Amino acid sequence: MPNKVEEFNTYRAKMNDKLLAENNKLIKRIFNLDTNAFMEGALDIKTKELLGLVASAVMRCDDCVKYHLESSKEQGATKEQVMETLSIATLIGGTIVIPHLRRAFEYWEALEENEA
Repeated sequence: MPNKVEEFNTYRAKMNDKLLAENNKLIKRIFNLDTNAFMEGALDIKTKELLGLVASAVMRCDDCVKYHLESSKEQGATKEQVMETLSIATLIGGTIVIPHLRRAFEYWEALEENEA
């Protein structure tokens, strides 16, 4: 049985492939814009991923939170940095973000387990 991280990434890749295969110009441009926005620039990639994590938590998008947690980890973010980032998201988003905070913490633990 796949773990949470593998399950999320497998589904995400499968559905992204299907969406992009439709050859819709607008969808392709949005995907490209997203990719380019998170490239190295005036801000380093890790900072951009942590900003994406805040925005995703405030917008209450669990898939986005998972994506940015994983990307942040790949960029070297520590648990302490992620928790501080999520605390800011909870402050800005309010208590309605707490369920997403719980799921984010659970997914971070799954990412750590995958490293072991």
